[in-house]
Amino acid sequence: MNKPRITIDEFSKLEVTVGTVLGAERVPETDKLLRLTVDFGEESGPRQIVSGIAAYVPEPASLIGRQLAFVTNLEPRTIRGLESNGMLFAVGSDESFAFLTPDQPVPPGTGAH
Repeated sequence: MNKPRITIDEFSKLEVTVGTVLGAERVPETDKLLRLTVDFGEESGPRQIVSGIAAYVPEPASLIGRQLAFVTNLEPRTIRGLESNGMLFAVGSDESFAFLTPDQPVPPGTGAH
């Protein structure tokens, strides 16, 4: 895993925020995509995040109420006609797949320090 190194200044540009999943469903006619509705405590309301995690989440509804880490300052991206406004943080693959989550409940919108 020899990826290029980045500077601390580059890393500090990432906005990592905890959001609470309000809704989760499979994107029709896809094998990998889930559409998440996530509360980040923003006045504008919940965000839609499209993520390729369906293989790791047999029951999308099991994500509802969970607090997960997201990158929230990415440019919006359209995936299968759905605008995605962030990226879910997760690690691993196959049997080692895991979400990055806080070890205790925090208010939606809590950012990394």
